[in-house]
Amino acid sequence: MSYFRFIRPRAALQCIRTGLAPREPRIWQRKSLATINGPVDKKAMEKLPLAGIRVLDMTRVLAGPYCTQILADLGAEVIKIEHPMRGDDTRSWGPPDAPYLDGKERVFPGESAYYLSVNRNKKSLALSFNTPSGISILHKLVQKCDILVENYLPGSLARYSLDYATLSALNPSLIYASVTGYGQTGPYSDRAGYDVMVEAEMGLMHITGERDGPPVKVGVAVTDLTTGMYTAIGVLASLYARRETGLGQWIDASLSDCQVAGLANIASSGLISGKKDSGRWGTAHASVVPYRAYSTADTNIAVGGCNDKLYGILCDKLSKPEWKTDPRFITNALRVQHRNTLDQLIEDQLKTKTTQQWLEIFEGSGMPYAAVNDIQGTLNHEHVLARNMIDVVEHPVCGKIKLVNHPVKYSRAEPRIRTPPPLLGEHTEEVLREVVGLKDGEIRELGKGGIVRQDK
Repeated sequence: MSYFRFIRPRAALQCIRTGLAPREPRIWQRKSLATINGPVDKKAMEKLPLAGIRVLDMTRVLAGPYCTQILADLGAEVIKIEHPMRGDDTRSWGPPDAPYLDGKERVFPGESAYYLSVNRNKKSLALSFNTPSGISILHKLVQKCDILVENYLPGSLARYSLDYATLSALNPSLIYASVTGYGQTGPYSDRAGYDVMVEAEMGLMHITGERDGPPVKVGVAVTDLTTGMYTAIGVLASLYARRETGLGQWIDASLSDCQVAGLANIASSGLISGKKDSGRWGTAHASVVPYRAYSTADTNIAVGGCNDKLYGILCDKLSKPEWKTDPRFITNALRVQHRNTLDQLIEDQLKTKTTQQWLEIFEGSGMPYAAVNDIQGTLNHEHVLARNMIDVVEHPVCGKIKLVNHPVKYSRAEPRIRTPPPLLGEHTEEVLREVVGLKDGEIRELGKGGIVRQDK
């Protein structure tokens, strides 16, 4: 009985039923650098703060993979579980695809740009878990992992004995993060959650678009991305708490909750005033004028006269100093009142020169301004390149590919792209042999049965 004295009675019973031993909570390891797999080298952690942490990644598409990519960038070993034939859904979301250069025929025409965007620094284990053998492998893996992240519909994984109740019995220190559209509870919890639907349901689409135009979605799946970031924050907080308690926990992260939180000051305004929102404003601001994008002679430019001083600088740079003393525009309140008139005056003046000419005129003025760049303009922007936001990595079968780099800079840590996004099943043998502990013959039998897939 001493083996079970640190775990809950229910957890002990679950262990007896499954025949698998639990991991003992590491309560006695408070404030140590130990993970599931033992102590971590301090020098390694200085460069990669999550060195030694192992993550079982059972997610696909965007929100979940974005979360686990953040953890991978910070040094965690992330083992991505994929269907042996289909892989992550986004593997088929091309074109564009980075073409294979080795002449080997594969399921896909290349590695899709979408998949490449959120799966760097990971290992791919192509495993089917709709069989007892597949489930057994995952149960063994769970006992060697610190974190599990999944994005299946609530209750789905219980059918495979991969739910939190089962896995926490096997490994009480496991941090189990569930990413869903609408959470584990509530009237919408059974709904499948997709970014655009949640943008619509939770207010973001309503406030996005031109003033008199229809509601539109944001240009990237921002709700997925913010949910991925919030989940990563939750995982890191849980890791910190585990240092004191030795215990993991279940994280319930939903697109809907994260989108409501992402309404920020707009939600706060609605709560405080109790009134209907002011609708869509395009690139303009509801309570500050001028603060928006305007047309120039060739493209567009954004300028911000956010207070009286900055408005005065804009007037001078536009060679219209008289606008500073025009009684219609002396204060921000008056500028808001006469928004349409002032906006038209500013745009008419900006249309007399190109965007580049205005950038040169505004340079060093202290006023906020920016060209409205397209994506290629952004990816080749001198500041983006100077900040090392684009990196070139050597893919094993696609050659050199460019990827967006980790965005946060540290004085000591060095999160970076260490390995390219993996091929489907690229690390199957490695993980099964080195982490799960299977023999070569056992791995071959799993391959013959279609339970795993290897790709070199």
